[in-house]
Amino acid sequence: MTSKILFGQSYYLRFDPKLWAAMQPYPPLGSMYAASFIRQQGYEVALFDAMLATSEEEWAKALADTRPGYAVIYEDNFNYLSKMCLLRMRQAAFTMTRMAKAQGCTVIIGGSDATDQAEAYLQQGADYVLQGEGEETLAELLASLTGRTSTPAQEIAGLAYHTPAGTRRNPRRPDIKQVDALPFPAWDLIDVPRYRKIWLERHGYYAMNMVTTRGCPYHCNWCAKPIWGQRYNSRSPQNVVAELKWLKETYRPDHIWFADDIMGLKPRWWQQFADEVEAQQAMVPFKCLSRADLVVRSEQDVDALRRAGCQIVWMGAESGSQAVLDAMEKGTTVAQIYEATRRLHAAGIQVGFFLQFGYPGETRADIEKTLQMVRDCQPDDVGMSVSYPLPGTKFYENVRLQLGEQQNWQDSADLAMMYQGPFTTAFYRQLHVVLHKEFRSRKAWAAWRRGLSRPGTLRSYHLRELAATPYRLATLPLARARLNRLARQTHPHTLATLPHMPLQEAAQPTPQEP
Repeated sequence: MTSKILFGQSYYLRFDPKLWAAMQPYPPLGSMYAASFIRQQGYEVALFDAMLATSEEEWAKALADTRPGYAVIYEDNFNYLSKMCLLRMRQAAFTMTRMAKAQGCTVIIGGSDATDQAEAYLQQGADYVLQGEGEETLAELLASLTGRTSTPAQEIAGLAYHTPAGTRRNPRRPDIKQVDALPFPAWDLIDVPRYRKIWLERHGYYAMNMVTTRGCPYHCNWCAKPIWGQRYNSRSPQNVVAELKWLKETYRPDHIWFADDIMGLKPRWWQQFADEVEAQQAMVPFKCLSRADLVVRSEQDVDALRRAGCQIVWMGAESGSQAVLDAMEKGTTVAQIYEATRRLHAAGIQVGFFLQFGYPGETRADIEKTLQMVRDCQPDDVGMSVSYPLPGTKFYENVRLQLGEQQNWQDSADLAMMYQGPFTTAFYRQLHVVLHKEFRSRKAWAAWRRGLSRPGTLRSYHLRELAATPYRLATLPLARARLNRLARQTHPHTLATLPHMPLQEAAQPTPQEP
């Protein structure tokens, strides 16, 4: 058997209609890190990038062309959609597993869903499942399988596999703490020109992705953390800037998405990062994720974000109701959200809000507080989700007995209420429509007013949004009336999920001009 290793992942953008329409693709950093790490061990590697593939048939072709001995379906743990374990992508992973087995490969699976559902993947034909962070476990497993070592499977930490007595899960492996020692992702295995062409044609600029950390130490009780749990390991500012400078010089991106759960948590990290960016002349405009309490922690941090080139900070605002934030154990306050937004805007940095509706106990009054917070704070972008119970969370345990047969969304636009929540699935899908009609109309008018005094700031996107505004405003009262009617509906006795319908006014990330 050849020792060549083909890496892949099962997130196909084409299988997610909302995000396919938005067309802001990023390559799978998790697979790229793993491929780079394993190549560093002396193995021959190749990478199949499902992000822009049309179907699993392209994976079959990659298997035929590459003829690997080992097929590693390594999900991107830095892609929040992979962490949501969408059903369509799980089905793709199962199909890819069967295809690889038909080619005679040893199949190895890693990722959030596989960590939670190892038995399901093994039943589909996978030989091994990597539990939690996968690079070191994968390296030890491959060394055993290729005869470099004689370590038996039962002694490899972080591994799950079949035995005659059933599935065996070995003890978890400690996380990699010295993340600066990891090689940079294997960008040479990615079709960068194809990504660049898509971004330039659709948005007028080219964006790439990076991460500076692994994990999140906060205790939001709805957040599933099958890979790193509550642990958090950060790269040094110097190491991050070295990669940023290399990307800037090698691929010339116009924009960077730092895909961390939390960027810049350590005290003074932002300030050291900004200093290093300036010293190395490595600035590229970027967006990142943070928390309101971190933004208000220090005026120096906000200034450092500006100096480093931050264009937009996405915050997990979640709710404008303090009662809901407390129930979530979010650890932030509504006042901090308002103040963080004010400080960022004052520094010339845009703000995005992640909003979550449908948490147990949320009332219609709580929902209106959230809508009012959006009006008051005037974020530059919003994304809406519905509380989503995933195994391993306190939220899941609290509602487990209410769950029906479907326990995962089909795709990112699903918004199905999978437990006996405050309102029905139809209500939350209509809330999505109302939120975006109002938000996008308000934003279009604001952009137009700015453009009257600064015509150079207007883009074709702004003109399209403005043209749609009269329709949105005209239909908003009807949309609200329907929302009010749906609010009076009670849950059916059974928890059968409504058929998945395409959403109107889909929540698409607003293209950010660099």
